[in-house]
Amino acid sequence: MALSKVDYNSINVTAAASKALKWNSSANGFETGDVGGSLVLLDTFTSDGSDDTATFASSIDSTYKEYLFVWTDIHPETNDTDFTVNFRDGSTAYDATKTTTYFSATHSEDGTGGGLSYETAVDLAQATGVQKLSKSGMGNDNDHSCSGLLHLYDPSNTTFVKHFAARNHYSGHDEQSRDEYIAGYCNTTSAIDGVQFKFVSDEIQAGVIKMYGVL
Repeated sequence: MALSKVDYNSINVTAAASKALKWNSSANGFETGDVGGSLVLLDTFTSDGSDDTATFASSIDSTYKEYLFVWTDIHPETNDTDFTVNFRDGSTAYDATKTTTYFSATHSEDGTGGGLSYETAVDLAQATGVQKLSKSGMGNDNDHSCSGLLHLYDPSNTTFVKHFAARNHYSGHDEQSRDEYIAGYCNTTSAIDGVQFKFVSDEIQAGVIKMYGVL
């Protein structure tokens, strides 16, 4: 059986950058549209070397069902401090009530200390304080930093709790490679409308955090 081909130029579709072709609402023709799973950059934090926090307090609304935060080469001012996150649920404070889980994989530069463990010291149970994204102290040597990501799901939903999941890798002050897995929920039916990253102590001296909406 011969394969029939249609010349693209015979389809009445105006091409658009970063768009895909999809069936129209009547399923009798094509139109351009967004690709499911595509990322839309909404905001960028770039450290100026003296930032106490990286705060995302706008553009978190019902436009997207998922928001993605990606941090790259976040460097602390202080040795042996931890990177954290917290959420705002309609007030001015970043203190949403959270219940979370946390486990990590570790390995030292000298080849010792490899392991995988659940970290009861840094999980949360109905707590309003920050959620640590590192647990054993990042290093502030010139070559130390952390990189990772956090997914926040359906933050504007006012029926269900707000789920999130994060993964962070950092070089510890004890010269360990540490891979951290964190997940949980903000136990509120109020919308989450802000996300804030900071170190337990002192400044974010370098690094970039990008916030995306996920189509």
